[in-house]
Amino acid sequence: MNNETDSALTGSRLLHTMIRVRDLERSIDFYTKLLGMRLLRQNDYPTGKFSLAFLGYGNEEDTSVIELTYNWDQEEDYDIGNGFGHLAISVADAYTACEKLVDAGANVPRPAGPMKGGTTVIAFVEDPDGYKIELIQRS
Repeated sequence: MNNETDSALTGSRLLHTMIRVRDLERSIDFYTKLLGMRLLRQNDYPTGKFSLAFLGYGNEEDTSVIELTYNWDQEEDYDIGNGFGHLAISVADAYTACEKLVDAGANVPRPAGPMKGGTTVIAFVEDPDGYKIELIQRS
């Protein structure tokens, strides 16, 4: 990066990660009830035929959040694609978190355990649209 770019970005921070969802209420339930986030705000845009919901663990002024986008006229499923990796959330106990998520009906394709080649305990859960969320156990 050059100095002009560096100075233009000084003080910047990540605001949100946006993902498109097929069923907004189902996704809000997953992120709030299963992952413990709060619904911070939700707006409908009738002229654009879409709705946005912002969820997170803190307020948008201080923390990064997730933006769920629901397009009203979307008929086909979204392709998650290979460019998006995952969201990451820190948890106190990844093993217990996975047990609770499975009991609640969530898909946990990678149960809690040490990461390959390391000692950090991680797990992966999928939201209702198949997006992966990494759970990283705080050490």
